Amino acid sequence: MTQPTTRQDLRHQGEAMLRTLFGSSAQTAGFGHLLTEAVYGGIWSRPDLDLPDRLVCSIAALGAIPRLKALRRHIASGLEHGLTAEAVREILVQAALYTGFSAAEETLELAGEVFAEHGIQFPADPPEDASLEELDRRGAELMGRLHGSRATQGYAAPGNAVTGALYPSAIRYGYGEIWFRPGLEPRRRALVAVAAFTALRLPEQVAKFGQSALNMGLTRQQVIEAIIQTAPLTGFPPALNALGAISQAFS
Repeated sequence: MTQPTTRQDLRHQGEAMLRTLFGSSAQTAGFGHLLTEAVYGGIWSRPDLDLPDRLVCSIAALGAIPRLKALRRHIASGLEHGLTAEAVREILVQAALYTGFSAAEETLELAGEVFAEHGIQFPADPPEDASLEELDRRGAELMGRLHGSRATQGYAAPGNAVTGALYPSAIRYGYGEIWFRPGLEPRRRALVAVAAFTALRLPEQVAKFGQSALNMGLTRQQVIEAIIQTAPLTGFPPALNALGAISQAFS
């Protein structure tokens, strides 16, 4: 893609991206060319993260807040650009782990409506036949593979009796159950974590999962792009705080 050199170039690029994503370059009155130029011509058209991955990050960020009107059109675009209904379900379930499962009561219902509009049946729930012992074992194993030495630091420290009242459940059902559900590969689950924690204004978690994302096949630049992608959706300040945290972590 040729790099734009003028504001008019950015606007044209943004209009083309809008049509690709949503079938129209129309936008809400009052923004002027701000969205076409800065958001769709600038952020959405950046290299290093492809369009389906940008939609994964966008759905995760919007599902974490949640912002249902924007989430609806991004889910629809995701379905039209390579994301399966199963993948969308998993993005929303994983985001709900971070923002609260009550959020998924709204986001999963909305996803079902969008699936139906596209003639897609809501995917069946995955099997839940692992024992508690198996969930604990594979959760701890994945946590170690994902985070390395950071898996037992901070609130994850095994000797902390206070955080230990809750954290074993996070290991069991977050790492042991959700990260093993079909429909979303670990690389994209890492994108979901980075984008959702940025939207939730949790830079410490962004730094932790941003480093761990490298163990799941992402590059440093792709982690940075995942954070940047959230800026027009859930705010530039939290994205900048997250970039500051990941900059320190990477250095």
